[in-house]
Amino acid sequence: MRPIAILQHDPLQGPGFLQDCLRAQGWDTRVIRPAFGDPVPRRSRDFAGLVVLGSEHSVHDRLGWIVAERALLRDALACDVPVLGHCFGAQQLALAAGGRVHRNAWPNIGWSQVWVTPAGRPLLGGARTVEVFNWHYDTFELPPGAQRTLYGTHCLNKGFQLGSHLGFQCHLEVTEAGLRRWCDAGREEVQALRGPAVQAWGQMQHDLGTRTAALQAVARETYRHWAASLTRPPLLRVGVGLGV
Repeated sequence: MRPIAILQHDPLQGPGFLQDCLRAQGWDTRVIRPAFGDPVPRRSRDFAGLVVLGSEHSVHDRLGWIVAERALLRDALACDVPVLGHCFGAQQLALAAGGRVHRNAWPNIGWSQVWVTPAGRPLLGGARTVEVFNWHYDTFELPPGAQRTLYGTHCLNKGFQLGSHLGFQCHLEVTEAGLRRWCDAGREEVQALRGPAVQAWGQMQHDLGTRTAALQAVARETYRHWAASLTRPPLLRVGVGLGV
């Protein structure tokens, strides 16, 4: 069985809850860290699907691994290998599919409510609004043929679907422990920023357990939906699951 490749670019932005969900559905995963020297695969068909996580880098940074990763995504689009992108990963997917990525009007950091479009509701368990976690400075335009799935007050395009490919300009994969580490590491960055979409550092951590649990309930449905599009469905492991 081909594994799902997970491309991780930052130690604080790991696969977290996403990897737990995929494993619970019987999928093997292979974490690849291009920013830390792992070679970027050239053939998307070596994998059942590709997951591209967040990064502190911009997709416009002229780094070899960013260019190679985008070439892999173009290959996945051509070969119809499903891609799931979060934040930087969604921007990479949008660029690979012919969209544009540019600076957002202001930084978008912290928790915020986003709205789910009718096209997006089947992906998010029927939810009409979701509170998501954000940490980004850039935003994407919808690539040709894509449908918007999420939109926000301070960033219009928070999610899109392009066939079997999903991009989210937010983080659905987070865990409570991972978020605490991320917030602690980014405290000075957040305190130095100003803008209507920058949440105060203390507010970001308020009621973190409840917020993360609510987000995971929606994310679980999203990951189930995406995994259903993968080729060669796995045999589910008996007794393994996340509440299923």
